[in-house]
Amino acid sequence: MKSIILAGGSGTRLFPLSRDLYPKQFLKLGEGEKYSFFQKTVLRNKKLVEDLNDIILLTNDKYKFLIKHHLIEILGKDKGENLKVILEPAKRNTAPSIALAVKYLLDIEDVSPETVLFISPSDHLISPEDKFVKYVKFGEELAKYGYIITFGVNPTSPETGYGYIEADNGNPIKEDKEFNAFKVKRFHEKPSKTLAQQYIAKGNYYWNSGMFMFSIKTILNEFEKHSPKIYQFIKEKNFEDFINSFSELPDISIDYAVMEKTQNAVVLPIYIQWSDIGSWDSVYSVYPKDDEGNVKFGNIVSIDTKNSLILGNKRLISTINIEDLIIVETDDVLLITHKGDTQKVKDLVKMLSEKEDLKEYVIHHTTVYRPWGSFTELEKGNRYKIKRLTVYPNESLSLQLHHHRSEHWVVVKGTAKVYLENVETGEKREVYVHENESIYVPKSWKHRLENPGKINLEVIEIQVGEYLEEDDIIRFQDKYRRS
Repeated sequence: MKSIILAGGSGTRLFPLSRDLYPKQFLKLGEGEKYSFFQKTVLRNKKLVEDLNDIILLTNDKYKFLIKHHLIEILGKDKGENLKVILEPAKRNTAPSIALAVKYLLDIEDVSPETVLFISPSDHLISPEDKFVKYVKFGEELAKYGYIITFGVNPTSPETGYGYIEADNGNPIKEDKEFNAFKVKRFHEKPSKTLAQQYIAKGNYYWNSGMFMFSIKTILNEFEKHSPKIYQFIKEKNFEDFINSFSELPDISIDYAVMEKTQNAVVLPIYIQWSDIGSWDSVYSVYPKDDEGNVKFGNIVSIDTKNSLILGNKRLISTINIEDLIIVETDDVLLITHKGDTQKVKDLVKMLSEKEDLKEYVIHHTTVYRPWGSFTELEKGNRYKIKRLTVYPNESLSLQLHHHRSEHWVVVKGTAKVYLENVETGEKREVYVHENESIYVPKSWKHRLENPGKINLEVIEIQVGEYLEEDDIIRFQDKYRRS
């Protein structure tokens, strides 16, 4: 069995924590949380396969370095850097992503068409994991008989944020003491509250978890019947051409492309704790609550506050006499909404994206991640900006220059190796800058900051000039192959 993890989504409904350059699968949500949703998925799926080589990650090209560092955190440098990651050159949906994984396995790894694939998103919470593993192993046996398995979560409430699977409970495909599997009657879109209540009352409706299982042979047959363009890509193109032509594939989910059309869909009901953390309401539902029904992270002081989700960041948040609210604070955004309205956060993100002076809030946090580490904007004003740079061990910024700003670097932790070159005179120098020491980088000088040590390098950068945006960077050398 191969585990295919889809990690290219954007998670707009968890704005302002989730942003375009740091989507929800990479969030570590909760007090003292050690792992991101993505890391939890990798560790969980590691239990399903015989070897780490049986895990394949699919993600957007812009997340490749973020994924690398998240993998290194949980697997160590050697294993983290060598896990298989396929980069999608364009943003498409789950059907093209799955087709890309199939093409990779057939062409690059030369696996048997009988190989079973387990497809899972990278942003779900699942427990207990040991029971989940048993469900997947049961599903693997069914998939070998040509079925397409969809995992249906037993609904615990009339949730309107999930699609539903209607099962033919009177016609089980297979039963044993612990598990059942039924033919799928129909897939249903996200319902109204009233309709969701009716689904639950009937007893044969399950939440659509977005996790699937099938053999390569089976999914190829289904693509041929129901998505001929995707099938044509798989059969006629080699892997390199498939990648280069990826943007020509339809933007379509595996649900619409195959699952709603196939005659071989089987639902495996799973009775576990599961959430796709698809909204702030779902965050509230899965995390522990205090005596007043509140979920609170951060420095929160509340009086007569009930049934609310309050996520603080750096500020003290004080509330008095409120109920059923969602309050989420980041460095640069404060979100306040009623519980039950959080599906509209996606509409808010769309509105911000369409405004030229506000769309940057959708793209990134005040902390922006780079291949070498990250930088956090601390302060800015007329002709100046202050940042905190974090450079990972043995990493370096590109060799670059700026025409419109000079920079002053103060080392607060670690040791920096700095290269400076005056392009007019040809003067060059390379110096080590230690903790509590500083160095000045003149405007229009080539320069590079490097961390030669074994701990993170932290630097305060003061920029001064008439233009301070990130596009005033001319790169001459870059180990990460950025333009």
